[in-house]
Amino acid sequence: MIRVAGPGDVEVVLELVRALAGYEREADRVAMTPADLQAALFGPIPAAYCLVATADQPPAGATPDGGPPPSGGPLPTGGPLPSGGPLPTGGALPAGVAHPPPVVGFAIWHPTFSTWTGQSGMHLIDLFVRPEHRRGGHGRALLAALATVCVKRGYRRLEWAVLDWNTPAQAFYRSLAARPLTGWSTWRVDGDALTDLAALGRPRPGAGTADPA
Repeated sequence: MIRVAGPGDVEVVLELVRALAGYEREADRVAMTPADLQAALFGPIPAAYCLVATADQPPAGATPDGGPPPSGGPLPTGGPLPSGGPLPTGGALPAGVAHPPPVVGFAIWHPTFSTWTGQSGMHLIDLFVRPEHRRGGHGRALLAALATVCVKRGYRRLEWAVLDWNTPAQAFYRSLAARPLTGWSTWRVDGDALTDLAALGRPRPGAGTADPA
């Protein structure tokens, strides 16, 4: 099942973030703490949003080998998604359920905006499924749930980045009709370079300027 992450999921989501970093050969780069993630997802102004996949039942539409649903059918949502209603959230367990189903995957995203189209979109920051639960439809269900959020909110596109060497992920995304953008590259400024760039905007003594933040 796919559901919206709750505050009680912070520790397991951080564990999955670290597992993803290990898969991407950068296990030592994760500095985020549980408090950081808690503030980002559940603070007064969330910086990002998170869905989790649980292993309580096979995602709707999954085939035994993890392949796509039958031709012509809709992509699975991975769990109950009432028409016009929100995805289920983490919370109290149903009567008779002693333990919550294990979280086996997650997706973290944030909204974007295009000045060309004048429309909002979604950027998928991370998507990961535990290796032992792959080919069970969880990754497809997470993406389908994200697409459902996009459709319901009027977002016009869903975008994410893929490492050049991660050809299995690329093949999976192509199977869902995703395509790589050509002619664009991602640029970044961080660390000391970010501090130096900020210094360029400091007002000269005696000069006033508006704070862009």
